Amino acid sequence: MKQRLLTAAGLFVLLGLVVWQIYTPLFILVIAAFSAIAAGEIMKCAKVINSFLFIVGTATAFFVPFFSSESILEPFIPTYTLWRFFIEVPKSSFIIVIVIAYFLAMLKDYENTKFEDVAITIVASFLVPSGFAVFGALRDLTGYGNQIGIYFIFFALICALGTDFGAQIGGMAFGKTKMSPKISPKKTVEGAVCGILMSLLLNAIAMLLYNRFAEVGLTKMQTTVLFIVEPFIAFLSMMGDLTASVLKRNFDVKDFGKIFPGHGGIMDRFDSSLFTLPLTYMVAQFLVG
Repeated sequence: MKQRLLTAAGLFVLLGLVVWQIYTPLFILVIAAFSAIAAGEIMKCAKVINSFLFIVGTATAFFVPFFSSESILEPFIPTYTLWRFFIEVPKSSFIIVIVIAYFLAMLKDYENTKFEDVAITIVASFLVPSGFAVFGALRDLTGYGNQIGIYFIFFALICALGTDFGAQIGGMAFGKTKMSPKISPKKTVEGAVCGILMSLLLNAIAMLLYNRFAEVGLTKMQTTVLFIVEPFIAFLSMMGDLTASVLKRNFDVKDFGKIFPGHGGIMDRFDSSLFTLPLTYMVAQFLVG
């Protein structure tokens, strides 16, 4: 427990640093590093031994978040320069070329590389990093420097981390009915309800603080919609956690990694966030569109 608390404190310090530097390249560099490490964790757990797939897959996962926004590298690279690049070179072209390279690597080492290895590498190097890329997309949702995008990032994280924290506390205090005994025996229905209520409470506090200190607060319509969708997003964050548990059972591992002592790897900490971030982005687009 002491180790978990120390690691959690370190993560909060890192989060504070990233938020402080959210409009500098440090923000996207941290996100890109998390994306690459998560991809490597998945491929390592799946025992992808093809070195080309592992190296190129990890490198691809690092660069995907840089495509999240045209202004993601402002002020060091002007938005106009990146915008021209986005227009003239479709992102799908990169995906097709890299996937073809994965299959060529399978053909070259067909005795040791299966189609499953390629499929896992595609998921690890494109799908998972796309979830991390939403951090950048939310930050610049309504333009570079707009505060509401940062609020939506915290909304998504609270839906995930608040639900997880509340479910742990509620499960220990009231847990009796197993929610999914074959996948995650410790999770209970009572804990799940407590988790959703906890995330709802924390998001309510976050809304009040944002409306108190932001230059332009949330409208009544935005607040109402967020309160309505919050329990659903919180619930789906638990589904993300259960999905990660199924993957770990399939891979026969306890944790995806060991980068965070007492907590596991990047995927162990962000599995539920990879569900809440895209859903929050969809809601945010509706609210600010």
